[in-house]
This record gives sequence, C-alpha cells and structure tokens, in this order.
Amino acid sequence: MRYTVTIAAALFGLALCLYNYTGYDPHNFVFFMFSIPAWIADLFVDIHEVSVLWMYVLTVISYALIGYIADRFIAANRRRARNEA
Repeated sequence: MRYTVTIAAALFGLALCLYNYTGYDPHNFVFFMFSIPAWIADLFVDIHEVSVLWMYVLTVISYALIGYIADRFIAANRRRARNEA
C-alpha cells in the first residue's frame, strides 16, 4: 500500500503549524479554520489555556490520520477493481 495521501496530509498539517508559528497568521485565523483539534479544544476549554505545542502535535497527527484513512479507502478500491477484472 502506498502512503501518498498520508504523507501529503501530514505535510499539510505541518505546513499549517509552521505558518502559524512564524507569526504570519494574524490572530490565528488560518490555524483555527483548518485545525480540527483546535475546534474540539475550543468547545471544552478556554483556548488560551491550551498548550500551543500540544495543538501543533495534535494537528499534524490528525491530518496524518485522515490521510491514512483515505489511503486505506484507495487501497481497498484498487483491490476491488483488480479482483473484478
């Protein structure tokens, strides 16, 4: 199985975190639009009390997990198409 989508999604999560870390993201708008763990954390606790490093790690992991799930679906679809032919 290829992990193309997993790697691409993890790199997207890493790029999102690096963009936020550099300070080019005023008021963290882009980070909070695309970080799924930040959405969940904001529902339960005050976001200013959450560790930024922990949010970065969870963001990269969550995007890698989404990519892995997509890769599993792609592999299953390829396997099914190969068996039908």
